[in-house]
Amino acid sequence: MEFEGCSFFRQRLVLSTLSGKRVKIRNIRSKDDNPGLRDFEASFIRLLDKVTNGTRIEINQTGTVLFYQPGLLLGGSVEHDCNVQRSVGYYLEALLMLAPFMKNPLKAVLTGVTNDPTDPSVDLLKTTAVPLMKRFGIDGEGLDIKVVKRGMAPGGGGEVHFSCPVRRSMKPIQLTEPGKIKRIRGTAFSVRVSPQMANRIVDSARSVLNKFIPDIYIYTDHMKGANSGKSPGFGLTLVAETVNGTFLGAEVVSTPQGQGNPMPPEDLGKSCAKRLLEEIYRGGCVDSTNQSLSLLYMTLGQQDVSKVLLGPLSPYTIEFLRHIRDFIQIMFKMEPQKPGEDERKGGDKVLMTCVGAGYSNISKSLK
Repeated sequence: MEFEGCSFFRQRLVLSTLSGKRVKIRNIRSKDDNPGLRDFEASFIRLLDKVTNGTRIEINQTGTVLFYQPGLLLGGSVEHDCNVQRSVGYYLEALLMLAPFMKNPLKAVLTGVTNDPTDPSVDLLKTTAVPLMKRFGIDGEGLDIKVVKRGMAPGGGGEVHFSCPVRRSMKPIQLTEPGKIKRIRGTAFSVRVSPQMANRIVDSARSVLNKFIPDIYIYTDHMKGANSGKSPGFGLTLVAETVNGTFLGAEVVSTPQGQGNPMPPEDLGKSCAKRLLEEIYRGGCVDSTNQSLSLLYMTLGQQDVSKVLLGPLSPYTIEFLRHIRDFIQIMFKMEPQKPGEDERKGGDKVLMTCVGAGYSNISKSLK
């Protein structure tokens, strides 16, 4: 299959690895002053090479053409030093998609930037993606994301441990009722700045959220010394849980040192609280960060009908659906849902329905 340009780079390589179809991507930033693959993209290719066996990768001299022939997903213990241009979340999102289909349970140690303003942070993926994976039958002791050291942009220095068991196939799901919000949890973290910063973030976030719901608990996480990475910073991750077990998350991280206008902790706390309320307004059974993950698991599920109610689709998710059609030949039925009487204030939602491709993990023997 042939593609042009550098956009949706991870989607193409992840789906190529899962479907076993080779990919050629041309004209990667060919018109830029600095053409070709960026360091973080090369680092991502190296990570894919580590978790597979027999993958063939060819890149031309200028880095503007990539040929990728996927091998078998192997898994096992992997250590990878993620490029600091993007956070660990950039690499972790792809591993979440691939990990259940590997031959051996994955145990990955990723080092680099744990929290930055561009990508979903490790905290957000831990609190929203892990519960979603359990819905699809990926559970057990092995499924965990753990922040051992924090590392802020631009210096990094964080360390994250991710482990995931393998599954022969995904079970079909019916997630059509998000349910009412019952509690909000969060983590305010600060590294290489005063621990008081985290407390100020919590106070300002609560000042907004207390009007919405009383059951709020925000942990403060202040890592010191070697565990605090190389750059100062602070941030907040909030997650709302509904009575039906839906998790909706939002986060805001301080701007990296030396870049852009600094944001006071009070503004950051309020901004994050408003983002969470916006995510709740958008609704759905999966938050906008994990839309593509849930759709991929549905696509690769058993040959049965899966349904999930999503809020408005993000542009990234829309492109992901096109790629699923190209690589796996699965199309979704999309039905717009108008808000009901009791939730007049909610946003427009989409009910996504598909029949799974019956993808089964060929490496995993039947028990």
